[in-house]
Amino acid sequence: MFRRSVVTDGTATGQGPADDNCYGKEVGIKKKSKVPGVMITQFIEPLPEGMSHPDFIRKPIALTIQEGKFAFFKAIVTGDPTPTVTWSRNNGDVSDTSRYQTKYDPTSNEHTFEMPNVMPDQADTYKCFAINEYGQAIVTVILNIIEVGYKKNKAPQPAAEATNGNFKTVLKRRSKILPKSEQSERKDGEIDPKFWELLLSAEKKDYEIICTEFGVTDFRWMLKKLNEKKKEREEEQAEFVRNLSNLKPIQVNADGTASFEVDMDLIEPSSSIFLYKDGVMVPYTKELGDKIKHNLKQVGKKYIFSMKDLMPDDAGLYQLDVEDVNMFSTDFKIPMVDFLVKIQEVKAIEREDAVFECVLSNPFSKILWFGKNLPLEQGEKYDIQVSEDKLIHRLVVKDCMVVDKGIYSACAGIKSCNAWLVVEADKEVPKGKKSARKTTRAGGSGMDLQKVAQEQQVKLVKEREERKEQIQIAKEAAAPPPETPPAPAPTKPPAEPEAPKDPEPIVNEPPVVEPPVVSPASITTAEEPGSGHPTEEAGVGERLDEPLVDTGGPGITCGLSDIYCHRGQPAELAVAMNIECEGTWFKDGEQLNSGAGITITKDGTSHKLTIQTCKDDDSGVYRFVSGDQSTQGKVTVGGVPEFDPDDLHKFSKPVIIRVGQNAAFKMPFPPQESLVVSWFKDCTEIKDGGGVKIVREPNHSRLLLRDCLRTDAGEIKIQLKNPFGSVEATSKLIVLDRPGPPEGPVETAESTSSIIEIKWNPPKDDGGSAVTNYIIERQQAGQCLWTKLGDVSADRTSFRDRNVMHGKKYNYRIYAENPEGLSDTLETADSIMAGIMILSGPPGTPQVVSASKTCIKLTWTPPEDDRGVPIIGYQLEKRKKDTNQWIALNAVNEPIEDVKYAVKDVTEGTEYEFRVSAINESGPGDLSPPSAMVCAKNPNMRPCFKDPEDFIVVRAGISARVKICYEAEPPPEITWLKDNEPISPWINIINTEGMSQLVIPSSKRSDSAIYTIIAKNSVGEASFDIEVRVTDEPKSPGPVELEQTVHGKVLISWAPSPDQELDDRLFYMVSQHDSNTRMWKTIADRLLTNTYTANNILPGTEYHFRIYAKNDMGLSDPSQSPTWGVNSNRVQNTSNGGNSTEVCFERPPSILVPLKVHTPPKGYQLYMTCAVRGCPTPTVSWYLNGICINSDNNYYITNSFGVCSMYIMRVRPNDSGEYRVVAVNSLGKAECSTKLIVKD
Repeated sequence: MFRRSVVTDGTATGQGPADDNCYGKEVGIKKKSKVPGVMITQFIEPLPEGMSHPDFIRKPIALTIQEGKFAFFKAIVTGDPTPTVTWSRNNGDVSDTSRYQTKYDPTSNEHTFEMPNVMPDQADTYKCFAINEYGQAIVTVILNIIEVGYKKNKAPQPAAEATNGNFKTVLKRRSKILPKSEQSERKDGEIDPKFWELLLSAEKKDYEIICTEFGVTDFRWMLKKLNEKKKEREEEQAEFVRNLSNLKPIQVNADGTASFEVDMDLIEPSSSIFLYKDGVMVPYTKELGDKIKHNLKQVGKKYIFSMKDLMPDDAGLYQLDVEDVNMFSTDFKIPMVDFLVKIQEVKAIEREDAVFECVLSNPFSKILWFGKNLPLEQGEKYDIQVSEDKLIHRLVVKDCMVVDKGIYSACAGIKSCNAWLVVEADKEVPKGKKSARKTTRAGGSGMDLQKVAQEQQVKLVKEREERKEQIQIAKEAAAPPPETPPAPAPTKPPAEPEAPKDPEPIVNEPPVVEPPVVSPASITTAEEPGSGHPTEEAGVGERLDEPLVDTGGPGITCGLSDIYCHRGQPAELAVAMNIECEGTWFKDGEQLNSGAGITITKDGTSHKLTIQTCKDDDSGVYRFVSGDQSTQGKVTVGGVPEFDPDDLHKFSKPVIIRVGQNAAFKMPFPPQESLVVSWFKDCTEIKDGGGVKIVREPNHSRLLLRDCLRTDAGEIKIQLKNPFGSVEATSKLIVLDRPGPPEGPVETAESTSSIIEIKWNPPKDDGGSAVTNYIIERQQAGQCLWTKLGDVSADRTSFRDRNVMHGKKYNYRIYAENPEGLSDTLETADSIMAGIMILSGPPGTPQVVSASKTCIKLTWTPPEDDRGVPIIGYQLEKRKKDTNQWIALNAVNEPIEDVKYAVKDVTEGTEYEFRVSAINESGPGDLSPPSAMVCAKNPNMRPCFKDPEDFIVVRAGISARVKICYEAEPPPEITWLKDNEPISPWINIINTEGMSQLVIPSSKRSDSAIYTIIAKNSVGEASFDIEVRVTDEPKSPGPVELEQTVHGKVLISWAPSPDQELDDRLFYMVSQHDSNTRMWKTIADRLLTNTYTANNILPGTEYHFRIYAKNDMGLSDPSQSPTWGVNSNRVQNTSNGGNSTEVCFERPPSILVPLKVHTPPKGYQLYMTCAVRGCPTPTVSWYLNGICINSDNNYYITNSFGVCSMYIMRVRPNDSGEYRVVAVNSLGKAECSTKLIVKD
C-alpha cells in the first residue's frame, strides 16, 4: 500500500526571496494568527503607528464535492494598507480563466475563488496569499473530488504536472473492506475482514456479540490476533493523530437522523478526512451539510458524522479515515420493523403516571425512547417495559410534574413516532400546597394492544411456516429420492444384554413451544394452571420432527410433545403410527422396558408408555424410534409452589397505616426455577412503577406502596405460578384517614317557631375506623359567622336546635369525627326557617316630596296590616320608564328604618317610578303600588343669586374677575351692563352652569364702574349691581405747613395728593413724633380734608409730623413736616458785619451694603437685600437682565428706610440671571448688581 505523506508548503508567488527583496527587507518574524491554520510573516519590526500586517478573519474551508459540481472557496482578510489577495495550487497553475475565477465583493469584503464544473484533475492543495508592504498571510485548503461512480479500488488517475516537470502518481485510497459487488467468494474458514474492522473499534463488552454474528468460537485465538492488529493500527494512526478516544457507534437520534462520534486530535489540521460506506466513498461537506444527505461536523476535537432521511439501504459498515489510515468503524443495522400502533398524546394530572404504548410489526428486544430530544433510560423516573413476545413496548413516566411536559418519541430502527405529554395542575389541591402522589395512570393507546400483538404473532408464525415449507419443497426438489434403509439383521444377544443406545435423530431443531402440563386428576389430559382450558393429551401433541413424506413404509401420524407432570401422579406418553409396526422407547439415550414403575404397551398402531407414579428421576427426554422414524418429547416432573405455614399466617395479618404513609408487604418462598411472582390488589395485577415498587429476590418478594391514599385500601394478594400450577396468599391493607362527609341531603324533620330538627345519613367512608361523633354548626342567613351548637354520638344522625327565633332562616353544617380527625362538611342546600313565614302587608304608595337632577325624595305610609309581626324596615325598588326591570335600592339585610328616603342614584332627564315593601323577620312582604312617574330634573324657578359681592377693588394693570353664582330652572339668559350701558367688546363674559364670570384682561382706572348682571328665564328675571373700583397705591400729599394759633395747638395743613380728584375713596392719615417718646403714633385717620389741628403741643419739645394719603390699595409715601420745637418761636439773630453759614444734609445716593451672589435649588424661597442711603431719599428700581421687575407680581419688593429687599417664594429656572439695583435722586444715582443661579 502506498501511504500519502503530510502535505508541506511549497514556494508560491509572493513567498520566495525574490519577492521579499522587492520591499528592500529580509524575511521578518513569524506571527501567530487568531485563526488556526494561518501563517503570518511580518516584514518590518516595529510596525508604524496605524499600520498592520495582513491576517485572515475568515479562512477557506476544506471541501469534498462531487465531480461536475460548482466548487468555491471564500476568504475575508484584513490589514492596513489593504492587502492584495492571490490564489495558487501546489500541482498546477490557476491562470486558466475558464476553470478558475477570482472575485471580490466590496460590500462583504469577501474574496471568492470559483471553479465551475469541477473536474477530478482539480483535486489538490490550494493556497491563498494576502500581502502588503508590512507582511504576508498564507492559508492552505484541500479540495477533494468524488468521481461519479467512484470506488476505492478504481485505477489511479494521473495528477497535474508538478513544478519540477515530473508526474507524481497519486494512488486512490483503498480500504481493506471492498464493495459488495467486488468481494470474491470466501473460502471455508476464511473470516470476513469486516469482522476485524468492527473489533478494532468496539468495546470489550461487545466482543461476544460480534463473534457470535460472524461465527467465531475460538476466543483465545481471536484475542491474540486482535492484539496484534491493534498494535499495527495504532502505529499507523500515530502518524496522523495524537489521541483517539470516545468512540461512539452509530445510532438513531430523536430527530430521525443517525450519527456516530469520535474525539480525534490531528497532528496536522489540514489532513484529509474520508468517509466510506461498505468500501464506497461517501460525499460530504462541512458548509453545505443541510443540502446533502451526509454531513461531517467538527466541534473542537470532536468529529460528528450524521446522515438524514434514513432509508433501509443506508445500513452498512461506515468507516472514518484520516489520509489512508482507518480511525473508526461502526456497523449500522436497520431492522425491518414498523409501528402497527403508534404512541398517542397523553394528558396527565400532576403527580400522576403517564403511559405511552406502541405495537411493532416484528419482535424487537429494545427500542429507543426519547423525551424532549434526550434519550431515556430505565430508572426511578422512567419505567421501560417490553412484552414477552417483544411486540408491545411501553414507557411509563412516573410522578409527572409540569416540567415533564413535552414531546416524547419512540424509535425502532429507522422508524419513529412521537406524541405530546401534557401535564395539568391538580385543581383540587389548595394553592401553595403540594399535591399527594397519585396511583392512577393516564394515557395508553386506547386499544387492545394484546389482541393486536396476538394477531401479529399469528401472522408472523404463519409467514414463518410458509417460508419453512418453501425451503423444504426446494430441498426435496433438489435432493435425490431417499433410499429405503435395509432392515436391520438380527443379532445374537450377548450373555449380558446391554441396552441399545438411542440413535441420533434425523430431525430439525424444533421451535420453542409451551409444553402442556399433566393434571394430577387425569393421566391423559393436562390443564394449564390458571387457564381453565385443557391442554393437549400427555404424549399426544405437536410432533417435533420434520413433515412426513408417504414413502410406503412406517410413519408417525401423532408424535410426542413436551409435558409437565405432577409429582406422585401418573403420566402417559402415546405415539400413533400409520401402520402396525414395532418400536422402541428411550429415555435420555437409554432404552426403556416395562417394569420399575413404567409400563410399555402396544395396541395396533398405538404405542404407549405409562409412568405409574411420577418422581423427580422420571424427568428427561423420551424418544420413540420405529425404523428410521422417531419422535421425542421432554417430561418435566415437579409440583405446585408452596408457602411456609408460619409465613402464610404472618402475611395474612392486615397492614394498618395512615394516609400518606408507605405500606410494605413481604412474602418468603422456597427458591424455584420458572417461578413467576405476581402481586394483585382487589384481583387487579399491580405493576412496578409510579408509587409502586416490586422487588423480586430468589427466596422472597416485597411490595412497597408509597404515599398511600384511602383508595389504596383493599385486598392484597401474592401469586406464585410455575408450569405445574399456582398458589396464592392474601392479606389486607387498611389505610386510616379522616372520614368522608356525612351523606346528604340534610332533611328537616321539624320546624316550629322555637325548634328546628335536622337529619342526615352516616358517611359512606368511615376512614378505616368507626365514626365517634358528629359536630353541628349553625349560621344565620345573611351573616358570615358560624357557631358550634354541639355534638351527638355516632349512633344518632339527628339534632334538635332549640335556640331559634321565629321567622329567622338558618344554615347548618355537619362534621363526622373519628380518631384521625374531622371530615369535610355536609351543608344544608337551602336555609331553614324557624316556624311559618309571615310576611307583612303592602305599605302605602310612595309619594314624591321633591325632585331634582341629582336626587328624588320619597315618603310613604306603613302597612295597614303588619299581620302581627313587627316591621324591621323597608326595601325600596325603582324602575326606569320603558323597562321591565325593578332594581332594589337597598339589600334585605340593610333595611330603610324610616318611611322616607332620598334616592340619589338617578340620571338627569330620566323618568322613574318607585315601590316599597315592608321587611319583618320572615323577609320582605307584599309590594306597594308603584308611584307616579317622576323625572329627575330641577323644578322651574326664578333666577336668584347666591351670596354675591357688591364691591370689588382691583389694582390697575392686572386682570379683574367678577364671579356671580346663581340658581335658575330652566337655565337663564345672562346679560352684563356697565353703568347701564352695554359692556365693551374687550371685556370677556364666561358663562357656565350655575355661574357667570366677567373678565377685564388688563384693568385701568377708567374701568371703574357699576356693573350689572341680569338673569332672565321663562319664570322671571333677577339683576344685581357690583361696583368695581380699579385703583393703585396713592401718591404722597403735597408740602406740609405748621401754624400755631392757640397755645398748645398746632394747625397742620398740606397740599392734596394728585390722586385726590381721581379717587373718591381717598383719605389722609397723620402721624406724630416727639422728642420725648421718640416714637411715631397715628393721631388722625380717615381725614377727608387737608387740615388737622394737633392738640397737647408742649413747649420745649420737638415735634415732627407725617401726612399719608390712603385708599383701598394702601398707604402712600409720607410727606414730612418741618420741625416744630424749642427754637421754632425764637427770633433769628442777625450778626452785624458777618455772613452766617447754613449746614446742608443733601447728598447723592450711595450703596452701603451691596447685593450678594445666590445659588438656591429649584423650588426654594429666596431673599435678596442691599442697603442704600441718600438725601433726598432716592427712588430704588430692580432690574433682571436689564428689564425692570418692580411691577412684576412674581417678585415681592420692599424698601424700609434704605434697606431694599426682594423676595421670591419659589425660584424657577427662568429666575436665573443678573439682578441690578439702581438708586436715583435729584443729586445723582448709585447701583450694584449680582447673579442668581438656580440649581436643578
